[in-house]
Amino acid sequence: MSTTQSPVTVIGLGPMGESLASAFVEAGHPTTVWNRTASKADAVVAKGAVLAASPAEAVAASPLVVVCVLDYDASDAILLPIADTLRGRTLVNLTADTPDRSRAASAWAAQHGIDYVDGAVMSPTFTIGTPSAVVLYSGSEEVYRAHEGTLAAINGSHTHLGADHGRAAGYDLALLDIFWTSMSGLAHAFALAKAEGVEAADFAPFAQGIIGILPESVTDMAGKLDRGSFPADGSGVLSNTTTMKHIVHAARERSMDPGPLGAVLPFARAVVDAGHGGDNFARLAVHYLEGRS
Repeated sequence: MSTTQSPVTVIGLGPMGESLASAFVEAGHPTTVWNRTASKADAVVAKGAVLAASPAEAVAASPLVVVCVLDYDASDAILLPIADTLRGRTLVNLTADTPDRSRAASAWAAQHGIDYVDGAVMSPTFTIGTPSAVVLYSGSEEVYRAHEGTLAAINGSHTHLGADHGRAAGYDLALLDIFWTSMSGLAHAFALAKAEGVEAADFAPFAQGIIGILPESVTDMAGKLDRGSFPADGSGVLSNTTTMKHIVHAARERSMDPGPLGAVLPFARAVVDAGHGGDNFARLAVHYLEGRS
């Protein structure tokens, strides 16, 4: 490894942490790693990383520390006992958790003289180090810019979202809400088709066609929400609930769980009952924000 590149420490060597460490090594950064199970470091050590014997030793090796573990309970267990060692260094936490946990971590870091940036990796492990990687950051822009060159080893797009340390986590959870809700609906759709004797391979091209409608729907919904105006431009929530009702009934007739729509249908009916049956489906977002049911 070239010693002209800034040193970096990576704590946590699960699939994502290992990918991050590999990217830093391959970009020429002297890279120190630590993981609770030391054997998980074998692959990156073979590439040139140095395995530290403890978190404190790992942190002491670099001005920039990147942590990527399961959640903030895990990161707190590792980092809180070594606050003194972290003092004066920059901690970039790419661990997924809630926005409030990110803000609490930033407050703790500030109390201990630690520069803190929160982040979220929004692409799979195999994209790390390639142009397809997507990473979001929030917190002090000055601190982020100071280490932007080192973080560039992750490759792909890097977006700083603002000073609020919880902003990256907010994006992360909302985007994953789209993904996992969609994946749950897709799994249920395949099951419903299979219950009607439709092979998955035959169904797949039509499923892709439906999914192809979503990008335009995202743009349309965003515009309506920002304007606070919800013209139906076609079918409204009342009509939508009728379609959802048919899906739920068909699933139950096949002795299937109604899936995600089993939860959505009563909520959509509540929107209708509140007098918004003629509005666009985007109206549901307002009711979610208001905590209505």
